[in-house]
Amino acid sequence: MSELTGVLAVFKPAGYTSHDVVAKARRILGMKRIGHTGTLDPQVTGVLPLCLGRATRVVEYIQELPKEYVATLRLGMASDTEDLTGTITETVDEVKVTEEEVLAVLNSFKGVISQVPPMYSAVKVEGKRLYELAREGKTVERKSRDVEIYEIEMTDMVYSGNYPDITFRVLCSKGTYIRTLCVDIGRALGVPGVMVKLERTMSAGISASHCLTLEQIAEHKEAGTLDEHLIAADEAISHLSRHSVMDEKRKAALQGQRLSTRYVAPEVKQAGHFRLYDLQGEFLGIYELDDTGAIAPVKVFAQA
Repeated sequence: MSELTGVLAVFKPAGYTSHDVVAKARRILGMKRIGHTGTLDPQVTGVLPLCLGRATRVVEYIQELPKEYVATLRLGMASDTEDLTGTITETVDEVKVTEEEVLAVLNSFKGVISQVPPMYSAVKVEGKRLYELAREGKTVERKSRDVEIYEIEMTDMVYSGNYPDITFRVLCSKGTYIRTLCVDIGRALGVPGVMVKLERTMSAGISASHCLTLEQIAEHKEAGTLDEHLIAADEAISHLSRHSVMDEKRKAALQGQRLSTRYVAPEVKQAGHFRLYDLQGEFLGIYELDDTGAIAPVKVFAQA
């Protein structure tokens, strides 16, 4: 039986790390070549695309795409981890804010913003992950990084005792820390804030409705129907433009030779990676317009 190849959309349950999900999928599917496309904290649920077999070669392209989350932020308390898994470090007696005030602050975060990665994160500083340093009781200076908030909207606001819980949906770029966004929203409202719940509802165009649970994956594997739920590698990177190579240069393209742009249609006019197909519609791989003005292979998928 040939190795499964494609993108499998998993709905990650709470209590699992992304690596736990990969390990579980490896056991269920009986295969080693599986990669995930973006880490989720253990308590976070939601969309986690797994790349199987040769599709692991497109992980980096999927990771770059926008992600959508639904988060709940509690105003009035803060923790050392920026969520409820940590130690509460600050509280206020009561928080009173209006929906209008919250909406105005949420809107102010649209666009490119600067974030300082939380100490409890997987970012490496001098070879060590921040969360490892944090567990040793150390705090180190972190460089801020720019991320982009494409959309943000409040979906609910209810009071939990004296504290308002604000639920919002956010569409953002790779590398956005939603925990930190919650803290920064609280700070903009003049009060401490902490994330109490988070679900990733979309990653790389794959929504929660496309996902299977680990239990469903096991059932489909047993029934031999898992193939029906895989997204083809080239479909998963459909944000890359599509071009076709002429029949007489198909073999040359697969052998890694550089090609003149006149053999590829439509014409490739700018630098960057694109998907290349033959005239019969077979996906050949990921190619680019290189510095010399020729078409060069980046990752070849089809056989010569």
